[in-house]
Amino acid sequence: MITTAEFKNGISIVLNGQVYQILEFQHVKPGKGRTFVRSKLRNIKTGQVIEKTFTAGESVEDAFVARRAAQFLYRTGDGWVFMDMESYDQFELGEEMVGDQAEWLVEGMEVSVTQHDGTPIGMEVPEHVELEVSAAEPGVKGDTAQGGTKPVTLESGAVVQAPLFINAGDRVKVDTRTRKYIERLKK
Repeated sequence: MITTAEFKNGISIVLNGQVYQILEFQHVKPGKGRTFVRSKLRNIKTGQVIEKTFTAGESVEDAFVARRAAQFLYRTGDGWVFMDMESYDQFELGEEMVGDQAEWLVEGMEVSVTQHDGTPIGMEVPEHVELEVSAAEPGVKGDTAQGGTKPVTLESGAVVQAPLFINAGDRVKVDTRTRKYIERLKK
């Protein structure tokens, strides 16, 4: 058990049998009345964000969450199959656990899988990924004076804005959190 005084962004707690990650919190001391803690929590399984208010000093159950390295193997009809990099066990994650991150997955990619009590409850792709551009419209010289951008499709299926000089077949580095192009990589 942990108290609200021990809250930190990123730690996981159990509420009503569900595991939540603390996204942000704020201790509030009103002029009259008891101090309380206003928090924003994300359900690790569903990704739903809720707001919850705790009284100061209230105890909540600490969720022991482990992160393990796993490799993405292949996509099934309604799931994604991964392999634990330590035990080589294979397991499948569904749509609710993979979510929007599916657009960055390519076979062989290493990801971080979150586990609670030995059961996978979610996954995260790396912050930066290196992918090949599968489709890009040709950039026309003289289109802009400041160096414009164009949409390019990556091998994973994600579409990002990249500079006009990027062509199909180029490898690029992209930030998965902001969907921003970082750089073109050497071939």
